[in-house]
Amino acid sequence: MTRERKMKNAIATSSKPCVYKTMNSPVGALTLVASHDGLAAVLWENDRPGRVCLNLAGEDERHPVLVETERQLNEYFAGRRRTFSLKLDFAGTQFQRKVWQALLEIPFGQTRSYGEIARRIGAPAAVRAVGAANGRNPISIVAPCHRVIGATGKLTGFAGGLDAKAHLLALEQKSAQADAA
Repeated sequence: MTRERKMKNAIATSSKPCVYKTMNSPVGALTLVASHDGLAAVLWENDRPGRVCLNLAGEDERHPVLVETERQLNEYFAGRRRTFSLKLDFAGTQFQRKVWQALLEIPFGQTRSYGEIARRIGAPAAVRAVGAANGRNPISIVAPCHRVIGATGKLTGFAGGLDAKAHLLALEQKSAQADAA
């Protein structure tokens, strides 16, 4: 199956046109997606169809947002970047955007539980809804949904798979420990 056909099958449609490019990473191929308003998604190689709704107009290897995103992600994977400075274009409900904003506040190398995120956004009883919103986070890694774990400290569902989640958390722990030494 061609990459274009795979992308059309993997993602449902919304109205804002977006372009994409694919990059290799230590956690597999990532598809970077941008609208004219900023980074709209970082998708996984085996992303669940329809997890993120986008209107893909085509591939654009030179789109400035995508080129900059790839550069910053490569720095992150090399252990040289702790935060991202990208314009983000989250598309979701008000509740989802509130959860995704809370993800951006989790410090590098740290984790939070779904319950902690629910309390942070002022909806302490909405733990399951926070989990659902976290699972639909379109901008993986940059909006660090991998830093959200179960209340017991156990790794829980992740669009990129639990191996990728463990890899990202280990990468951050290693970098944070190197900074402390």
